Formats: sequence, C-alpha cells, structure tokens
Amino acid sequence: MTFQHDLQDELLDVRRMFEPAVARVAAARATDEDFADLQRILDAQQRKLKNGQSAIVEDTAFHAALARSTRNRVVVSLMATLNDLLVESRKLTLKQKGRPAKSIQGHEAVVAAMRRRDAEGAAQAMYKHIDQIASLQLQASELRGDPGK
Repeated sequence: MTFQHDLQDELLDVRRMFEPAVARVAAARATDEDFADLQRILDAQQRKLKNGQSAIVEDTAFHAALARSTRNRVVVSLMATLNDLLVESRKLTLKQKGRPAKSIQGHEAVVAAMRRRDAEGAAQAMYKHIDQIASLQLQASELRGDPGK
C-alpha cells in the first residue's frame, strides 16, 4: 500500500509542476474551437453529475483538451501519459461525496480565466484545482485507514 500512497504523492507533485504551466500556455493559445471543445466536455460533466453518473471520462477529456490547446504535441503526449497514470486515483476520488462537483468548479475556473486570456489566473485556478484534489485524496486515505508516511 505504501507504493500506491507514494505514487499518489508523486503524481500530485508532477501535476502541481505541469498542469498550471499547461493552463498558462493554453490561455494564450486556445482557439474558439478549443473553447467549444472544453465547453462540450464541461456540459457533459454537468449532465452526468446531475444524473449521478461517473464523469471520469470527461475529467480525463478535459485535461487532454487543455493540453491540445497549447498546440504542443509533446505536452499532449505528456498529458496522455499523466492521464493514464491517474485512472486509479480518479476512480477512487471521483466517488467521494462532493468531489465531482468540486472537479467541475475547478475546471470552470480554469476555462473562465482562459476566456479572459488571463494566463496567470488560469495557472492559479489549475493549481487550486489540484490542491482541492490533494486534500480530498488525503481525506479518502484517512477514511480507508491507509498508513501515512
């Protein structure tokens, strides 16, 4: 279990380094088509939340679409790898009460800053989104009684 716990911490560490930078660049480079894609994903996420369905697919799609908005194939590839590594973590945390709604709020804050072409605001919104996920993961592991470090 310690390996899994360490991996979660390392994934969060990478996300804090990488994803705010992706949001910063995406804010400067996103096209109308990118915004339309992001909005479609957010709308689908909202619908699933209202129907009590899992939105893991949309959560992953959001981060992939954000990466595409950077117009950098290496970023797209790195995000795909990161998304693959996050599958298990998302399965666990997106079942938590309140987590899907917080996820959508985080995504909406990133897109709102991007629409204003506020690169720093988009980076900060993404960092805050990841911090919320980190605290929810910590709560989940405490509830499961996972050993800390």
